[in-house]
Amino acid sequence: MGVRKVGKPVGRPSAAAIGPYWRAQRPAPPTMLTFNPVFRSLAQGVNLYVMSDRGHLLTEQPNPDSAELDALPLELAFDVMNAEDRCVAQAVAGAKDEIVAAIRLVSAGLRRGGRLIYVGAGTSGRLGVLDAAECPPSFLCDPRTVQGLIAGGDSALKKSAEHREDDPEYGAAEIDRLAAGPHDTVLGIATGGTTPFVHGALRRGRERGARTVFLACVPEEEVSDEADVSIRVLTGPEVISGSTRLKAGLATKMVLNLVSTLTMVQLGKVYGNLMVDVNARGCAKLVDRAIRTTMAATGLERAAARDLLERADWHVKTAVVMQRLRVERDEAVRLLEAQAGHLRRVLERVAPASSR
Repeated sequence: MGVRKVGKPVGRPSAAAIGPYWRAQRPAPPTMLTFNPVFRSLAQGVNLYVMSDRGHLLTEQPNPDSAELDALPLELAFDVMNAEDRCVAQAVAGAKDEIVAAIRLVSAGLRRGGRLIYVGAGTSGRLGVLDAAECPPSFLCDPRTVQGLIAGGDSALKKSAEHREDDPEYGAAEIDRLAAGPHDTVLGIATGGTTPFVHGALRRGRERGARTVFLACVPEEEVSDEADVSIRVLTGPEVISGSTRLKAGLATKMVLNLVSTLTMVQLGKVYGNLMVDVNARGCAKLVDRAIRTTMAATGLERAAARDLLERADWHVKTAVVMQRLRVERDEAVRLLEAQAGHLRRVLERVAPASSR
């Protein structure tokens, strides 16, 4: 049997146009996807919401470029997957306006003491928990500031609990458990757009006054939402039909990276591109990073930077202010607090006065 040559498919446009392309190549969806509000009890005691046919969804469509995946030599199969993955960054770029709007929403809430709460099931839930877990060591924020909720709880991080995603009331209860309020942002992740657990959490978040963001990899005409910001990253059909842990999962990780990282930048957790709020007491690697960051921001040699950090109680921003402005630790802390932790503001607003 002949093998189709791997490369840019004939008639397929650039990755930037992937969303419109796939919409044009398939028949229009029969109806907006809906849920039957009645549980169906299965023999094994699992309750599932009855869902209408999802076959029209963008993420469920068969991908013509991987139609012979099981017959391809391994090297060509690699090329097929790699070519599809290269489309993802441009698909994320296509949702720039909505992602930036979400970052502004989250940043405003966190400035008022609120939280960012990711909600998802399966891969989407795991990626949310992962991003939340990485914020405290990277940005020295309270672990409660960015949180991740996954259908099935912590055990679902290691062992799939697919049936838990079908209950919207469970999602709502999780938002109640966290007592979400007006300063919080609930960011629901459902790459296929339909996860009842996520929609239930978003609905309850709105009812409690929280701001809401929805992230999906299907267009709004296929699955609607009522979030304050709706992010649609149209990555197209997967290499394995419906396996949204692939391109859609990669897109999710990229979007969450953007949201959490740029939010922390807005909050003054970064100076230039330096991780100045790193948890310098976390582990040997982070101790080393804190020393090198202090060296870069002050021009000190390694031994002097380490000594400075010890006097600054291993807080990089405090150490930098002490060195650059020639002040003691308590004064450096006061100056940082006066500028909401923004190192650049302290250095630019205080340095001229201190040099006179």
